[in-house]
Amino acid sequence: MNRTATVRARVEPDLKADVEKLLHRLGVTTTEAITMFYSQIRLRQGLPFPVEVPSAITEKTFKATDRGEDLHTFDSLDEMFEALDKC
Repeated sequence: MNRTATVRARVEPDLKADVEKLLHRLGVTTTEAITMFYSQIRLRQGLPFPVEVPSAITEKTFKATDRGEDLHTFDSLDEMFEALDKC
Protein backbone atom coordinates (compact mmCIF):
# COMPACT_ATOMS: atom_id res chain seq x y z
CA MET A 1 0.00 0.00 0.00
CA ASN A 2 1.24 3.53 -0.82
CA ARG A 3 2.36 5.64 2.12
CA THR A 4 1.57 8.88 0.28
CA ALA A 5 -1.18 10.26 -1.94
CA THR A 6 -0.93 12.81 -4.71
CA VAL A 7 -2.58 16.23 -4.51
CA ARG A 8 -3.01 18.18 -7.74
CA ALA A 9 -4.14 21.78 -7.93
CA ARG A 10 -4.10 24.54 -10.52
CA VAL A 11 -2.81 27.94 -9.40
CA GLU A 12 -1.74 31.07 -11.24
CA PRO A 13 1.90 30.78 -12.36
CA ASP A 14 2.93 34.08 -10.71
CA LEU A 15 1.36 33.04 -7.40
CA LYS A 16 3.12 29.67 -7.55
CA ALA A 17 6.50 31.27 -8.29
CA ASP A 18 6.15 33.91 -5.55
CA VAL A 19 5.09 31.35 -2.94
CA GLU A 20 7.83 28.89 -3.88
CA LYS A 21 10.45 31.65 -3.49
CA LEU A 22 9.12 32.44 -0.01
CA LEU A 23 8.98 28.78 0.97
CA HIS A 24 12.58 28.34 -0.23
CA ARG A 25 13.66 31.26 1.98
CA LEU A 26 11.91 29.52 4.88
CA GLY A 27 13.62 26.22 4.08
CA VAL A 28 10.29 24.50 3.41
CA THR A 29 9.34 22.55 0.30
CA THR A 30 5.96 22.91 -1.34
CA THR A 31 5.12 19.36 -0.25
CA GLU A 32 6.05 20.16 3.36
CA ALA A 33 3.95 23.35 3.28
CA ILE A 34 0.91 21.49 1.91
CA THR A 35 1.38 18.75 4.51
CA MET A 36 1.51 21.39 7.29
CA PHE A 37 -1.63 23.03 5.88
CA TYR A 38 -3.51 19.71 5.74
CA SER A 39 -2.32 18.81 9.26
CA GLN A 40 -3.62 22.11 10.62
CA ILE A 41 -6.98 21.61 8.90
CA ARG A 42 -7.29 18.20 10.50
CA LEU A 43 -6.13 19.46 13.91
CA ARG A 44 -8.49 22.46 13.93
CA GLN A 45 -11.33 20.72 12.10
CA GLY A 46 -11.42 23.62 9.65
CA LEU A 47 -9.23 26.18 7.96
CA PRO A 48 -6.38 27.42 10.19
CA PHE A 49 -7.25 31.06 9.50
CA PRO A 50 -10.45 33.07 9.32
CA VAL A 51 -12.13 33.37 5.93
CA GLU A 52 -14.36 36.40 6.02
CA VAL A 53 -15.85 39.02 3.78
CA PRO A 54 -14.49 42.37 4.96
CA SER A 55 -16.96 44.85 6.44
CA ALA A 56 -17.83 47.93 4.40
CA ILE A 57 -15.49 50.06 6.54
CA THR A 58 -12.62 47.60 6.15
CA GLU A 59 -13.16 47.34 2.40
CA LYS A 60 -13.23 51.15 2.09
CA THR A 61 -10.00 51.37 4.11
CA PHE A 62 -8.28 48.72 1.95
CA LYS A 63 -9.23 50.57 -1.23
CA ALA A 64 -8.01 53.91 0.16
CA THR A 65 -4.67 52.51 1.29
CA ASP A 66 -4.23 50.71 -2.06
CA ARG A 67 -4.50 54.17 -3.64
CA GLY A 68 -1.94 55.50 -1.14
CA GLU A 69 -4.51 57.58 0.76
CA ASP A 70 -4.79 58.00 4.53
CA LEU A 71 -1.44 56.34 5.22
CA HIS A 72 0.55 57.33 8.28
CA THR A 73 4.20 56.54 8.90
CA PHE A 74 6.16 56.76 12.10
CA ASP A 75 9.85 56.66 12.95
CA SER A 76 9.30 54.50 16.03
CA LEU A 77 6.71 52.50 17.91
CA ASP A 78 6.70 55.13 20.65
CA GLU A 79 5.79 57.80 18.11
CA MET A 80 3.02 55.60 16.72
CA PHE A 81 1.55 54.90 20.16
CA GLU A 82 1.69 58.60 21.06
CA ALA A 83 -0.32 59.40 17.95
CA LEU A 84 -2.82 56.65 18.75
CA ASP A 85 -3.25 57.97 22.28
CA LYS A 86 -4.33 61.31 20.78
CA CYS A 87 -7.15 59.68 18.76
